[in-house]
Amino acid sequence: MREAVEGVWEALTGSRPGPFALTGTEDVLPGPYRVAAAATASIAAATLAAGELLKLRGIEPGVVTADTRHAAAAFHSEQLLRVDGTGAESVWAPLSGNYRAADGWVRLHCNYPRHEAAVCWGLGVPGTRGAVAKAVAGRPAREIEHAVVSAGGAAAELRTPEDWAAHPQGSAVASLPLVSLEPLEAAPKRTLFYSDRPLGGVRVLELTHVLAGPVAGRVLAAHGADVLHVGAAHLPRVEALVRDTGQGKRSTFVALDTEGGRARLKKLISRADVLVQSFRPGALEKIGFGPSELAELRPGLVIADLSAYGWEGPWARRRGFDSLVQMSNGMAWGPEEPSPLPVQALDHATGWLAAAAVMTAVHRQLTDGGTWRARLSLAGTGRWLDSLGRKDPAAVEVDYSDLMEDADSGYGRLTRVRMAGGLPGAEPHWDFGTRLPGVDKPTWTP
Repeated sequence: MREAVEGVWEALTGSRPGPFALTGTEDVLPGPYRVAAAATASIAAATLAAGELLKLRGIEPGVVTADTRHAAAAFHSEQLLRVDGTGAESVWAPLSGNYRAADGWVRLHCNYPRHEAAVCWGLGVPGTRGAVAKAVAGRPAREIEHAVVSAGGAAAELRTPEDWAAHPQGSAVASLPLVSLEPLEAAPKRTLFYSDRPLGGVRVLELTHVLAGPVAGRVLAAHGADVLHVGAAHLPRVEALVRDTGQGKRSTFVALDTEGGRARLKKLISRADVLVQSFRPGALEKIGFGPSELAELRPGLVIADLSAYGWEGPWARRRGFDSLVQMSNGMAWGPEEPSPLPVQALDHATGWLAAAAVMTAVHRQLTDGGTWRARLSLAGTGRWLDSLGRKDPAAVEVDYSDLMEDADSGYGRLTRVRMAGGLPGAEPHWDFGTRLPGVDKPTWTP
């Protein structure tokens, strides 16, 4: 695991990390992939990046720590969350799931009404699981994938790792770094407001949905950032995920499909320090918020772009989610049926790595100036996880009760996983629980 941490830090900074200590064993999660190692390494990297920001404030960070059991809890925090003592409902819509095709398996993602409609339209069936299953069973998996994606939906055929390696998109992902962190434009250095927390006074605008992007914002909030999540009243949400990933953030609605909403977003960006966004590649650019426009709106901005399949290759603009990427890249491959990872590891790891990249870029902006852009993808994170090797698939039964804490929220009393990663100089924590979507004004706090 130490080598995994050092590899991530090398990718982020080109240097060796400061002092850190890892504890625990990898048998806290089942399966052959080293998910616990990846979780622990990504949490350690983000916490080390926070420690570097503390140094800029003249505060000694101390020895950063990360534990495999706590990392495992953090990586399925949405499953462990309780609201007023009641467990979270399933995050999956009725039509979402794996379906047996004529020659294999395909996964359909129907958590949003428009994606469910695309499945029904692409397959020419009514919206019942039985009808969808019957339609899928009579056709090849690749044909189903193509029909749904062509209709504007989200689907993935179960491929073998070898198939993915030979696929043009698999080849494109293999050519990309785990994290791309590059300056976009020249810009003057900023100065830090006084704070005893790594990101105190740093404004983070979060234009994200589902899991990876919201996890990144949740990590940044725990290290002191003023995180404002921007959604829209008319767009559907997976409430179970919102309740879990909204810790420590404010939440507002801005209608980006209106001229007034885009004007409001420009104003927010002009006073932001960081923008984290997980729109499909090219979507923001279409409405006037491409990288060059962002650099002009806010010189010195740190931009983090998250995508499913990477920013190069024929699938660069394809819709994708953790469960679909696992099918595409062969991580869910099983000879009889799909065998996915034990947690949504690609989402969670990408979120923590994105937070590490943001904090590294903020550090560079403060010391060197410039407008910075970080890019990460679920497929790239999957490739990194695969590169860590394999372990014994057996796992022990784990008790996470001592890692839970209570907090008030807009949804009721939350029992949530405590923020992972130890930083003695400024232990990370959330200042408040999840707020209801859209309750805050679209402005920055003074």
